[in-house]
This record gives sequence, C-alpha cells and structure tokens, in this order.
Amino acid sequence: MPSDSPGQETRSVRLPSERLLMTLKMHGALTSAEIGRRQGITGEAARQQLLKLQGEGLVAEERRSAGRGRPAVYWHLTEKGQARFPDTHAALTVDILRSVSEMLGPQALEQIIAAREAATLAQYRAAMPEGGSLAARVRKLAELRSAEGYMATVEEAPDGALELIENHCPICAAARACQGFCRAEKAVFETVLGPGTVVERKDHIVSGARRCSYLIRDAAQ
Repeated sequence: MPSDSPGQETRSVRLPSERLLMTLKMHGALTSAEIGRRQGITGEAARQQLLKLQGEGLVAEERRSAGRGRPAVYWHLTEKGQARFPDTHAALTVDILRSVSEMLGPQALEQIIAAREAATLAQYRAAMPEGGSLAARVRKLAELRSAEGYMATVEEAPDGALELIENHCPICAAARACQGFCRAEKAVFETVLGPGTVVERKDHIVSGARRCSYLIRDAAQ
C-alpha cells in the first residue's frame, strides 16, 4: 500500500549522482525532463540533483533557443565532471611516450604503436564471430571496446550506416600526445570488420568533440 510519508516519497525518487553523471556522459547535453525520462523519475527530481551537482562544479547549464518562448535549459558535464571518468594512468603514459620519443627517436614510438595495433587486431579477430552480418560484427566490436573502458554503443545513422559511438577514451592522454594511436585504431576497425568495410571517423575527442564516433558501412552500399 503506498505511503503518504514525505520522507519515503523523497527516497523513492532520489537519483544517485553517479548515475546522473553517467547519463550525461553517455548521451551528452540533456534537459532535466529528458534525464528524468531516462531515469524513470520526474524532471523536477532530476533538476534538484543537477543543481546539487552544479554546486559541486560537476555539471553546468546552457540555454538553447528553440524558436518562440523561453530558451530550453540543457545540462552537460564540466571538465571536472569529465574527470570523474579518468584517463587510465594518464600522466605516467604521457611521460613514457615522451621519453621513448626523446631517447629512442620517433621511429621507436611508431614501432610501439604498430605492436599495440597488431596485438589488438589479434585479440579482436579471435573474439569476432565467424561470418554473420556487418551489424553483428559491429555490435561485437562495441562489446569488446566497452570491456576496455570505451563505453561503446551502436546506433543506426539516418543514411543506414552503423555508427559506433565511444563515449569515453581511457587512453585519451596518450592519444593527445601521439595521434598515431587513433590512426592505428581506425585501421584495426577496418581490418577486423572485414574486406569491403568502410570506416569513417565522425567525431573525435582529441579534436574537442564530446565523444569519438565512426560511421561504418559496406562499400557496396
């Protein structure tokens, strides 16, 4: 039987802050109403949590005009909020890459990238299902990437292409220090998804985007 207790009602709609931050990380800027729908609570309950997180410097609001009427308020992660999803061993990684380049030369760094590319390709090939559709292979790739911390999802683009979305980059510091890592990853995707697969980078965190994403299609399309 439902309780009329205000305390119980408040507890029933409380949104854990980490869950809200994860929603903004996965989906980008959203209104409090949109966040509420995704979490199964009211927009006002989501807004109260957002205000608390804003006070902690983890989220910020922006106003977007949508024609007539008052602008809509969208919420997004701040740099401090993004830092809650850390780049694994970032400082150490950058120091090692810089040392390799300075002491052994750029060619040694390229050899490291090539070795990582070969190891990743072998791992993905071993896990990739035999045959099957391109969609099935892309979904498996997203599963493998998520296991590595990339928070990957797959969506269908308006033109029918598949969009591989990576909402987090656990090696972002390394990628910023040496973009050869990003180039190698794209090459791995093209190889492991099979001949005739075209992979086009759409968004790039290193270039300032919120996420990395790739449009993937069969060249015959």
